[in-house]
Amino acid sequence: MKTILSNSILSAVIKTCGAELISLKNNSGEEYIWEGNPDFWGKHAPVLFPIVGTLKNNEYRYQKKYYSMSRHGFARDMKFKIKTQSATQIVYLLTANDATQEMYPFDFELEISYTLVEKKLTVCYTVINNSNERMPFSIGGHPAFALPEPFENYALAFEKAEHLVRYPLENDLLSNTGVLIPTKDNFLPLSYPLFEKDALVFKHLESNKITLFENQKPRLHFHFEDFENFGIWTKNQAPFICLEPWLGYSDTVSSNGNFEEKEGIRWVEPTSTYKCEFKIEIV
Repeated sequence: MKTILSNSILSAVIKTCGAELISLKNNSGEEYIWEGNPDFWGKHAPVLFPIVGTLKNNEYRYQKKYYSMSRHGFARDMKFKIKTQSATQIVYLLTANDATQEMYPFDFELEISYTLVEKKLTVCYTVINNSNERMPFSIGGHPAFALPEPFENYALAFEKAEHLVRYPLENDLLSNTGVLIPTKDNFLPLSYPLFEKDALVFKHLESNKITLFENQKPRLHFHFEDFENFGIWTKNQAPFICLEPWLGYSDTVSSNGNFEEKEGIRWVEPTSTYKCEFKIEIV
């Protein structure tokens, strides 16, 4: 099932499976979200929950018990319910069930809302802990933006001066050693060799906004004030770029597998909520 949101400037399409954004167009019909061609990558903008990235051996330990979970968690593959809906906003809901508790033994609810206001689409995640104990989690977005021009015609501009240190992936796990990526005047020109070792993973950025430039002109602004970690990714020769706001990231190569000690993990207090959002602003 797909839902269309629209205002006088933008229209967005979201599907119930994974509560995934699959289209964002301006009123001229220009598409900003990757089409999902499986020859490169068959998704558009999956939601990453309750982990971001990969667990060591695809498992973790919590209170002396082991659980298995695949890369990026299960939310992206599950059917959400529609909680509320209007012409410019929709709220999806995923609740814990027998299948999720085999992988993640917590009584959670996950609300995902999409809201159009003028030239912005706001994506909000609300993690609800219905239990009487603290709940560990990670969450993140994975939106892929279509690039109609040759890849080298694009660049990313960071809002603030950055000392860009990426943490390379080793068999999908994060290296303990960071590598500096040089920028010029806060710009990072895009090229496929940047991604020869998979995603650019940053544990911390000073910026709260990244602008995607096309032929030296702004194409969109990406706002992520609530997210400390960030990933940037594409595949070789693929005409898209993923801008990924995260709370959490893959296990490190030295991870001990204890979920409570996992780098980047967040916590929701008992009977409490954790809310975070990012915004896509079309120029």
